[in-house]
Amino acid sequence: MGHEFELPQEATVEATPEEVWEAISTGPGIDSWFMGRNEVADGVVRTVFGGFALPESTVTASEPGSRFAHTSGRADDGRFVAYEFLVEGRRRGSTVVRMVTSGFLPGDDWETEYEAMSNGLAMFFATLVEYLTHFAGRVATPVTEFSPKIEDWPDAWRRLRGELGQPSEGDRVRFAPAGLAPIEGVVYFANAQALGVRTPDALYRFLQGHDGSMVAAHHLFSGGGDQGRAWRAWLDQLFG
Repeated sequence: MGHEFELPQEATVEATPEEVWEAISTGPGIDSWFMGRNEVADGVVRTVFGGFALPESTVTASEPGSRFAHTSGRADDGRFVAYEFLVEGRRRGSTVVRMVTSGFLPGDDWETEYEAMSNGLAMFFATLVEYLTHFAGRVATPVTEFSPKIEDWPDAWRRLRGELGQPSEGDRVRFAPAGLAPIEGVVYFANAQALGVRTPDALYRFLQGHDGSMVAAHHLFSGGGDQGRAWRAWLDQLFG
């Protein structure tokens, strides 16, 4: 048994089609909103997330300023995932961007994986919109760190949200991981398995990882590539 899926997402952003194209079709652009380190070369999209190389994704369409698509290979059990981005310029510099994620999830437990994927994709697309709205044209340094294994996810999310003052989407928050300057920003996204905070120079994200860890998957626009150790220590303290 398994499940074929298609998840469309769409937004209008105050960015030009050229800025959207850079964000969805180049390594530095994808680094600034998706996850990990990315490279687009020789017709292939490569992603390394927290030191782990994800399956390569073959570019199937590349129409500058209009459409970019890529897909993983199909595994023996039928698993694959494909991404398609459609870009349409509007008046006064705004652009409609549509992201359609499709694929196949094998196994009898596909519903659990589908729920996690849906929550994660909602976060990624919201981050793309935040990036294009507030940081278009800039390049981020991604920082990815993992907590110890988590057994009780409701408790883990209570702890994390407690550190931020139990915020809802749109709330202002302030928190201060040891070794870092205090962080003040706005919660731009929150669901059952993800939370994102925008500051003037960063997008901070916390995700319920597939491996059982809470993942800090941040995008820093003012350097800060040396923050990994501080974030790992903070995750260890909070969830260890």
